[in-house]
Amino acid sequence: MKIGAFIEEMERVAPSGMAEEFDAGKIGLIVEGGTEIGTICCALDATPYVVQQAARLGADMLVVHHTPIWNPLTAISGRTAEILRLLLASGMNLYVMHTNFDRAEGGVNDVVCRLLSLTDIRRMSLGNVGKCTLSPAQIADRLSCSLRIWGDLHSISPLAVVAGSGFDASLIEEAAGFGAKAFLSSEMKHSVARTAPLPCLEATHYGLEAPAMRELAQGRGWTYIDDPPVLRPVL
Repeated sequence: MKIGAFIEEMERVAPSGMAEEFDAGKIGLIVEGGTEIGTICCALDATPYVVQQAARLGADMLVVHHTPIWNPLTAISGRTAEILRLLLASGMNLYVMHTNFDRAEGGVNDVVCRLLSLTDIRRMSLGNVGKCTLSPAQIADRLSCSLRIWGDLHSISPLAVVAGSGFDASLIEEAAGFGAKAFLSSEMKHSVARTAPLPCLEATHYGLEAPAMRELAQGRGWTYIDDPPVLRPVL
């Protein structure tokens, strides 16, 4: 497959125009390698371990959720240099699908909702709200991570789901407007927790986002690469 055809396919899966403004310049082909795409690997993050494993497998393309280059570069050093050195030495392409894949149909938030068996799902600006019949313990089990509860949790349904670092005051207010009784996301800040109008369920960033990347890979016959367990965020 030519690189152009691959990019067209990924644009159909999650159009880059669906990404949040802060993702400008961080979506799509971030590191350019060879023009012929045969072996494709997929991961949540382009860590040195992931890139090494992809190179070992002879990958022409690595698809990830988080870009390793968040800010404009004025110097290339440390971890960024290590990742780029591995990518460039192998001639591998790096393709990023971030908030566009969060919002896309069948994307990150939809996969979490399906994993949690949510029904009557409605879309928010950056997440979903649906009816939930699971207990917090069952949610933690399905996400394969621990769960921290903020606030007085009396009801869990309807449940708002925003994968990634979604504990934003405006999003929690939006979820309340949708009638949500609880809000599931990751990386809670104490300042947000103090004023949140809904009880919040804090999962791990990995637990909420890895399932969609794994499903993306499995559905296309790609190889999914996991970081060693020691690198996974654990609460």
